[in-house]
Amino acid sequence: MPQDSRSLWDAEAETFDDAADHGLRVPEVRRAWADLLLPLLDRRGLRVADLGCGTGTLSLLLAEEGGHLVTGVDFSPEMIRRARAKVGRAHPQPDFIVADAADPPLRPRTFDVVLSRHVLWAMPDPAVALEKWIELLTPTGVLILVEGRWHTGAGLTAQECLRIVRDQRQDVEFRALDHPSYWGGPINDERYLIVSRS
Repeated sequence: MPQDSRSLWDAEAETFDDAADHGLRVPEVRRAWADLLLPLLDRRGLRVADLGCGTGTLSLLLAEEGGHLVTGVDFSPEMIRRARAKVGRAHPQPDFIVADAADPPLRPRTFDVVLSRHVLWAMPDPAVALEKWIELLTPTGVLILVEGRWHTGAGLTAQECLRIVRDQRQDVEFRALDHPSYWGGPINDERYLIVSRS
């Protein structure tokens, strides 16, 4: 990623968790994300790659509530610094590394889950990034994407994202995420979940 993009996200880190869905500080919002994500992981202790993890909120949620072994990757050193500062007494403790989610420096075929929230749209080539993410999965691994197309025009429409995923995977499930509980209030744009198990 270009240095100016990294600097932009470093600057965003200070207020990143102010958004209800980023910080998960509101108990009802945290519960909504836990109830959405944890049932997708069929047992405790799975190896999870959280790509574009930001300040690590979902990484911590999965570790604390699901006992999962999470590696969070983000190219913003300030986001990762803040993620590490949150770990505290979490068990198991997520591992956070500064690296580009477009080409994560993780061992192929070693993760049970690849999770990415609002990141695929920002990749220089989403299809190429997704191919690299899929390479991280074990043969029975699960891909979980939370994406959207915002009122600003940024993002991927559900149709665009489904096409990218279906070009590389066979089993693809879709769910709209329009309930206010995920976002801390009503939304007026397209947000959704895609899950692929093969």
